[in-house]
Formats: sequence, structure tokens, C-alpha cells
Amino acid sequence: MNTKLTLNLEKNIIESAKDYAKHNKTSLSKLIENYLKSLTEKEENTTVSPLVESLTGIIPQEPEKKYKKEYADYLNKKYS
Repeated sequence: MNTKLTLNLEKNIIESAKDYAKHNKTSLSKLIENYLKSLTEKEENTTVSPLVESLTGIIPQEPEKKYKKEYADYLNKKYS
């Protein structure tokens, strides 16, 4: 059973949401319903496939500082 809900939101957010819904061929009501449903569903319903589970940890993680330095070097070279 559907029930009416009134929301007070900023006008620009409503307009952006309507554009997003139209672009994705859905209604604003369905968009909000799906979002609220995703927030309130229990996480135990989320399962990871065996393939994804087997791939977990395959790619080694390097220290984040290395990426930051490489990115900073890239930006310095690009804008210098």
C-alpha cells in the first residue's frame, strides 16, 4: 500500500533530483523509495559471490603516501 509523504527540500536539490530521475527513466518517488529502502535493509541480505571473495586481497596495497607524492609530482609537472 502506498502512502503519501511530504518533504521539504531545497529547490535546486529537487530540480536536480527530477533531472536525474528523468535521465534514468524513473519517477522521483521511486528514486526516493529505492534510496530509503537501501538505507533500511538489513546488511545480512548482502552476499559476496565466491569469485569476488576469492579475489579479495590479490592486489597488494601500497602506502597511500606514494600515490599522493606521485599525484603531487604530476600536478607540479602539469602546471609548472
